[in-house]
Amino acid sequence: MTPPNASSTASSTVSSTNGQDSLQVTRDGHVVQVLIRRPPHNHLDPAFVGLLADTLEQLDGDDECRAIVLAAEGKSFCAGADFSGQQASSSVSRDPSPFYKQAMRLFRTRKPIVAAVHGAAVGAGVGLSLVADFRVTCPEARFSVNFNRLGFHAGFGLSLTLPRLIGVQQASLLLYTGRRIDGETAVRIGLADELVPADQVLARAHALATEIAISAPLAVESTRAALREGLADAIYAANQKELAIQLTQFPTEDFREGVAAMAERRPPNFRRR
Repeated sequence: MTPPNASSTASSTVSSTNGQDSLQVTRDGHVVQVLIRRPPHNHLDPAFVGLLADTLEQLDGDDECRAIVLAAEGKSFCAGADFSGQQASSSVSRDPSPFYKQAMRLFRTRKPIVAAVHGAAVGAGVGLSLVADFRVTCPEARFSVNFNRLGFHAGFGLSLTLPRLIGVQQASLLLYTGRRIDGETAVRIGLADELVPADQVLARAHALATEIAISAPLAVESTRAALREGLADAIYAANQKELAIQLTQFPTEDFREGVAAMAERRPPNFRRR
């Protein structure tokens, strides 16, 4: 995936602690694209989320950057944390504290962000998309906050960010059921802002970011700060509550059943224990 007018861009690639090139930063004028490169599903872990937070914080100090496009390679935008197979015993599920410590940094960055959601955004992937100010998507995209279907409480601050965006009723429906909705439904309920054909998602995200970048940067950043005043602190507080509940639910049989059912692609059989 490359941005429009790619021939005029300059790019650099940064790596996570495992040495793989996992994040590419590309500049086109005053718009910077941050491309997640962990295909096919771009799963998250604490090291990578920390890398992403480092990158966004560095862009906060870049006066030439006026807007950011957050995009991803591969089939999915972000399929969340990987709970398939033996991942049920992963560091994320045993203790998500390091993961959330890094994730909460994302909400404190200052530059406006447009997410290009071209494929599945699941669990923490939806949480990541809500770090952005706007989301451009396509009919083929799939959104699912599937935590309850996996047997545990939602995280990533979604108990605050999701109802803040789409209302308590719609958020409750998505959280309780874990259902998947397509891009058209996401736009209809306000989870995403624009619907375009799949091959135009990235270009349209860049066009929107460019439109933002034309406005006065000091005015945009101050307006964004006013609209989001206290939000990062509120999300952090919500996430601390989420984390406390999750830590009581990860040891349960229902959590193990939820993860197993997802891996085996079958309905879960929860027993309230």
